[in-house]
Amino acid sequence: MSDRTTNSKDDSLDLYIALSRAGQWVNAHADRDIRQHGLNRTEFGVLELLYHKGAQPIQQIGGKVLMSSGNITYVVDKLEKKQFVLRRTSTEDRRLIYAEITDKGKQFIEEVFPGHAEVIHQAMAGLTNEEKRACSQLLKKLGKYAQDGFK
Repeated sequence: MSDRTTNSKDDSLDLYIALSRAGQWVNAHADRDIRQHGLNRTEFGVLELLYHKGAQPIQQIGGKVLMSSGNITYVVDKLEKKQFVLRRTSTEDRRLIYAEITDKGKQFIEEVFPGHAEVIHQAMAGLTNEEKRACSQLLKKLGKYAQDGFK
């Protein structure tokens, strides 16, 4: 194997490790903040999705918050018990069930989200705004390439 190939693979491995560790630590900040409000990352993600995008078919939520559909049913159950979410059967197709944020859920997100966004902002403060934009652009490019190559 040539030095060039070895260096390229080493660079890829170094990037993979750096990306994983950075994500792990930023998520640690976000998770700690979310737990202070009695939720986990998935519950918060579902609630945030419903707040920003409106009612969603339960079967499609998993793909939007990167969870399996079986787990989403459990998460929606927990959010329903907290009265943050309710289920509504579609009027067009009775097989389709929507999750919808309640007024209590909206109030919760409106109170908590600005502080949560600040926690993430502080966790990312190690980069300048220009570096954040460049990093975001590069990671989107990397993610798209990895997704397209996944067969």
